[in-house]
Amino acid sequence: MTGDRVPMSKDGYEKLKTQLDKMKNDDMPKIAEQIAEARSFGDLSENAEFDAAVEAQGMLQARIDDLQSKLARAFIVDKTTLPTDRVVFSSKVRVLDMDLDEEEDFTLVGPGEEDYDNNKILLTSPIGQGLLGKKVGDEVVIPVPRGVLRLKIVGIGID
Repeated sequence: MTGDRVPMSKDGYEKLKTQLDKMKNDDMPKIAEQIAEARSFGDLSENAEFDAAVEAQGMLQARIDDLQSKLARAFIVDKTTLPTDRVVFSSKVRVLDMDLDEEEDFTLVGPGEEDYDNNKILLTSPIGQGLLGKKVGDEVVIPVPRGVLRLKIVGIGID
């Protein structure tokens, strides 16, 4: 998984780059200050402030490392060159949930653009992977944590 390329739009890439810059240039120095301040309280063996700041620094560094990895593996997708006859990155897919008999739209996006409230789902999510490469009329069964989704693709567009 670490060598896989990560498709994303230019906007998604810029959004992640801005998040990374903020973490490295704002958040990390603040945590370093908290650690220095907590150190000044003396005995580190029973210093909850110091422990909390060191733990926060470790978690932030893990998020920074993850973002750096995504950005390093990113490739910007030109939406104008994408096919519209099958589900690909950036497709807006209308599906029929065959169990609920309800239609729903999903847009397949890259990191930094996901917005689950507006059905913008990651291409790498179970639903994204289940729809990828399919055409109008195809039916898919997608295992999800709450069971399986049985979907029929009824329309494809580019967002």
